[in-house]
Amino acid sequence: MNLSLRQRETAFGLALLLPTTVFVGVLAFFPIGYSFYLSLHRIILGLPGLGSRFVGLQNYIDLLSDRVALRAFLNTMAFVFLSTFLEVLFGLLIALVIHRRFRGRGLVRAAVLVPWAIPTVVSSQMWRFIFNDKYGLLNFLLYGSDISQYRAWLAEPLHAFLAVVAADVWKTSSFAALLILAGLQVIPDELYEAAEIDGAGPWERFRRITLPLLRPALLIAVLFRTMDAFRVFDLVFVMTQGGPADSTNVLQFYGYKKIFAEGMLGYGSAISVVVFVITFAVALLYIRMLGRRMFQERL
Repeated sequence: MNLSLRQRETAFGLALLLPTTVFVGVLAFFPIGYSFYLSLHRIILGLPGLGSRFVGLQNYIDLLSDRVALRAFLNTMAFVFLSTFLEVLFGLLIALVIHRRFRGRGLVRAAVLVPWAIPTVVSSQMWRFIFNDKYGLLNFLLYGSDISQYRAWLAEPLHAFLAVVAADVWKTSSFAALLILAGLQVIPDELYEAAEIDGAGPWERFRRITLPLLRPALLIAVLFRTMDAFRVFDLVFVMTQGGPADSTNVLQFYGYKKIFAEGMLGYGSAISVVVFVITFAVALLYIRMLGRRMFQERL
């Protein structure tokens, strides 16, 4: 049977994609499936004789009545909303600045990406030192050498939560700026020139030209930052360990504690599956919104 050139190219392309597809499937989908399998069992590590007992959806039912899990869920949603909003906002401001032509722009762009390039554990430790109540930089800047006024920022629930948010915003705003900058660079300069000739000011050009044409890039930035914010773990682990009074306890860290601190492998896996389902649903929603926006722009 003779195949056309197009069919042979399609078959060759599929053959090239097959190893990658299998590799991604093994490394991504197998852990997800196995986590769901574990979440259907009552497994307590370190207690001999109990073994693994199938309990169905009981772990998920127990989650509904777990007050700590509910608090962790609310903390996670608050962290996702606040950090994503601030990161996209600051990312937009940074992108607008580094998009302009000025001397040393390349150096400024490289410097902006430094926080994102720093490993999260390192930046978390840095921010933990900044908010330290005895020798932290923040207390020194606010109160100088008057140690009697120093505050234990990470020991106060609201301040500890805001400190974790600040650390995340500082690190990842540059990543959002990079995505938004890519969207800015595809906007034709002729549009701004025509608007300026018509008498449009900077704010009108931004509102009428930049913002509408930048919406796909903004949505992509929101998508990536939302998905990453749902998976926050290392910031909490290094800075606060979920405290004080569970004010910074998020779902990922709560699942970690259940598995590694308490040995409840099945229950902790159920928490991981819930995080995955929420993240997956949010990603589908954003992708659908992005696809609808692109379809409307083509029309």
